[in-house]
Amino acid sequence: MVKIKPFAAVRSPKELAKEVASRPYDVLNSQEAKAEAGEKSLLHIIKPEIDFDPIADEHSREVYDKAVENFKKWQEKGWLKQDGKEMYYIYAQTMDGRTQYGLVAGANVEDYLTGKIKKHELTRKDKEEDRMIHVRIQNANIEPVFFAYPDVKEMNDIVEKVVNSKAPEYDFVAEDGFGHHFWLVDDDATIKRITEIFAEIPALYVADGHHRTAAAALVGEEKRKNNPNHTGNEEYNYFMAVIFPESHLKIIDYNRVVKDLNGLTEAQFIEKLKESFNVEEKGTEIYKPSKLHNFAMYIGGKWYSLTAKAGTYNDNDPIGILDVTVLSNLVFDKILSLGDLRVSKRIDFVGGIRGLGELKKRVDSCEMAAAFALYPVSMQQLINISDTGNIMPPKTTWFEPKLRSGLAIHKLD
Repeated sequence: MVKIKPFAAVRSPKELAKEVASRPYDVLNSQEAKAEAGEKSLLHIIKPEIDFDPIADEHSREVYDKAVENFKKWQEKGWLKQDGKEMYYIYAQTMDGRTQYGLVAGANVEDYLTGKIKKHELTRKDKEEDRMIHVRIQNANIEPVFFAYPDVKEMNDIVEKVVNSKAPEYDFVAEDGFGHHFWLVDDDATIKRITEIFAEIPALYVADGHHRTAAAALVGEEKRKNNPNHTGNEEYNYFMAVIFPESHLKIIDYNRVVKDLNGLTEAQFIEKLKESFNVEEKGTEIYKPSKLHNFAMYIGGKWYSLTAKAGTYNDNDPIGILDVTVLSNLVFDKILSLGDLRVSKRIDFVGGIRGLGELKKRVDSCEMAAAFALYPVSMQQLINISDTGNIMPPKTTWFEPKLRSGLAIHKLD
């Protein structure tokens, strides 16, 4: 069973929330962050290379020092203040008229190390170490990680009661059109009950932020090893997560574009596809995949429906059932010989948030030879893969909206 705890967040005063909160560090490059960052934006803390002219190397010592300096400065100026008591927080996001409600809490380092916090992606040591540096130098989790948990009716009822009984602490629409809403859970009896409910939940699932999760947990482990008086109750035994009931989350498609057809003409390529797929030409109107094992392809100014033939996939295998696996096996390996997709220069990945029009645009510009749209992975598929200890292929899941950074920060002491 998992352990969570309330914490006293470092966060902005109500009137500054929209100015301070920012998009996460990894969805903007340095140039975009510099253009987007207002005076009080958290981007100056999570991407401090933007404070140099020209923009500095984000891995340089001076940039790390600037991150620490800015975090202190934001607190000194009162743009960030620490709450006076440990609380849970409810963070809701609204996109396209749909709202998902998550609990902001301290997740347990030991639960990650022992596999009670389950992952579905591989992490790279270089990326882990980069994120670990940020946690170490700030002695804080500046940005949250994104978890899911199996629905618990009582927990859903508690969230509903809090949301309906008090005004949100923060309530704003960001420049991308997504709504962000934030409530304080400061009633002691409610806090105690939330902790007890999660103590009955067998596992949490990393939805998004595998590298940040690994980094936060590993820094906690370091601190434990370096403290001769370690008890297990220290704040560094926990790291900040926003935990959503699985029914609230919707994974959107993560699509692919390829630069060449491995020496084949378009007609030859389509004939090769017919060995494994039922191929149906759809014309010039955008075609969106309608179900599992159905794909959309855009090539030569036309859209096609590709439906994998029976026997070309294994629905009894949690990895084999995934459409990213089907497409990789039947097209990228068998016909295009792309090799390891994590390093191939002949393929690129396009988040579904950009729309299928982005796929058409990249092919029509002649930058890419063909595009493939996939039916989205389900939360149940993600949980099945995590529960069986399997790892998803790269670039399988895309969650939207992203968590806003700066609504809450968790100090490790």
